[in-house]
Amino acid sequence: MHRRKVLFAGVAAVGAAAAGLTWQAARSGVFASGNAPAYAAWRQWPPQALGTLGLVHSAVLAASPHNTQPWLFKVSPSQIDLFADPVRNIGSIDPFRREMTMGLGCALENLLLAARAGGYRTALTMLPGGTRSAHLASVQLDRGEAEASALFDAIPHRHTNRGPYDTSRPVDSAALASLDKLGTDLPDVSVLWFTTQAQRDKIGGLIVAATQAIIADHEQAADSAKWLRLSWDKVQRYRDGITLDAAGLPPMILAMAKMLPELSPADGDAAWLKATREVHVATAPAFGLLVVRDAREPAQRLQGGRLWQRMHLWATANGLATQPLNQMPERADREASLNAQPVFGEALRELVGDPAWQALMPFRLGYPTRAALPSPRRATADVVLAA
Repeated sequence: MHRRKVLFAGVAAVGAAAAGLTWQAARSGVFASGNAPAYAAWRQWPPQALGTLGLVHSAVLAASPHNTQPWLFKVSPSQIDLFADPVRNIGSIDPFRREMTMGLGCALENLLLAARAGGYRTALTMLPGGTRSAHLASVQLDRGEAEASALFDAIPHRHTNRGPYDTSRPVDSAALASLDKLGTDLPDVSVLWFTTQAQRDKIGGLIVAATQAIIADHEQAADSAKWLRLSWDKVQRYRDGITLDAAGLPPMILAMAKMLPELSPADGDAAWLKATREVHVATAPAFGLLVVRDAREPAQRLQGGRLWQRMHLWATANGLATQPLNQMPERADREASLNAQPVFGEALRELVGDPAWQALMPFRLGYPTRAALPSPRRATADVVLAA
């Protein structure tokens, strides 16, 4: 009888512990990656009838820096206007709003792709309010013939992949050439490729060094950390920012990370540096560098964002993974904003190697070893300005 009681007590304790872990896992979103309300926009596809609000729905699934989603839209039956939301910036990480404007270009590209898929002819006006205005684009809409598009079809499947890439599988020259051709109508934007071991070692080492410099800069590190959403509650409350789901972690590590207390800023920085060095750089079969004629010119940044969105969608449709690696330009912009020695500014100029072009954004490209999970999105209604 005593043994039986002890056995029953042990079984009950194990059951209680398992129930407690299950409850904690559910509360932490372990079983809800991509399925909770913060991810609804990805599942509501295609947007109903692709009316004007459907075009905005497509736009909000675009890439953006730190997943800040820095866009606002004014919508009428015949026109959609795109505005920057000034409060959604990343401070000293992006002092000249280079990344913010690129993110708005990504949203613009999704909107234009959706318009053509929905049977609209579009007339685009860039910077209708001038270079200092938050009004970055106006899209006039007229009814036309619907155009099928593999890039449009890839919109709900496009996610930044921060996990390891397949180091045994190089990206062939045909894929790089196809990516190059995506920007033929954007003459102020181009892309440089770094595919040899020596090239990858050089750019990879600079990316790691820039990451270390950001961590050592308390203001930059703090401004970046403001957009971390490491708890399930924050993900659902804010529906933006950088999340654990989108970190590219192995499933078991992701589950544990969700259930454990949030990392301290110092531990978070250490984890980011480790991932940059040991995953992002170490497993990249190819690096790319988007370049423009004038990196301070808003229209060219918008074009750069449009090309990046196209490239990311094409990669998604063709089984490739991509990830922006903005650390070098972030440090170069920081140096310029402080009138400091241009360590990374000079490094970027050397990488570009042509004074007619300026660096806009480095990224990596390769074949994924695990699928990327979606990042949260605000609802369409939250980004549409009242008439």
